[in-house]
Amino acid sequence: MRVLVLIPGGMATQLQALPAVAAVASHLNAQVQVACPAEVSAAWKLLPAVEKVLSYGFNQGVSLADWANLLGGVREPDFQVCLNLGSGWPIDLMLSLGHIPTRIATGGFSATTTVNRQPGWPNQTLEAWLRPIGVPLDAAGFRLGLPKTALEKAVAAAPAGDGPLLLLAPTPQPTPTEPDWPAARWQELPQAIRARVPSLRVEQARSDGSPLERAAQVAAADVVLSHEPVTTELALLCGTPLVALGRSGDSLPSRAGVQGLGQATTLHELDVPEVLQALGLG
Repeated sequence: MRVLVLIPGGMATQLQALPAVAAVASHLNAQVQVACPAEVSAAWKLLPAVEKVLSYGFNQGVSLADWANLLGGVREPDFQVCLNLGSGWPIDLMLSLGHIPTRIATGGFSATTTVNRQPGWPNQTLEAWLRPIGVPLDAAGFRLGLPKTALEKAVAAAPAGDGPLLLLAPTPQPTPTEPDWPAARWQELPQAIRARVPSLRVEQARSDGSPLERAAQVAAADVVLSHEPVTTELALLCGTPLVALGRSGDSLPSRAGVQGLGQATTLHELDVPEVLQALGLG
């Protein structure tokens, strides 16, 4: 079976879809292709089950040539199922011309099955698209399989020592509507922890490098404190203990070692003792 998955959105959104796409490939023994924006296509290198990635921007500025290229990519293989997380008449027209028999979406004239996405942890809410084709989804149980060489490289690059490794991930580009936790508190936190755990090692999360390199760094840490969306998603996929600043509990999986802390718009009100408590050091 061949399955096409259309996924608009940035890197964090692509990472949230990994468990669902992996479930489709595994449960149906399917060959899966993903269409997503070119600038975030590297996310799918983390999932070997994806056969091919098609580049498409999903915005109003998409050219006719881009649309035609995607149409050609869709019509060439014999897809039996399309999971469409996008919307809009260009996508609907393209899918209608592609003759894929089962097309699942939240709406649009090309859909053969419509679904409703419920609120909650985004990774698990994608089950709505999988249910019509009989695929179960346990997003909380999914873990990235990272190459041993990548993990070894991340461990070698971490600060020396045998103490626990804390990975810090501030937002690289805070905005007035979603400010970061104040820089002074990011700097104060390691000192406060070392007063309790002198052997603590601290590392800044990468904002560059490939998704594989970033995932390996996250997997090598003992705990992650993050307000950066990609690092947060990678921690969830790797199973690394996580305190996610500005994330509500219902937007995260309910499992040990994962906690949301603070409100996205009022992180300046969050003090160091509260973060220490969330990290289990209060």
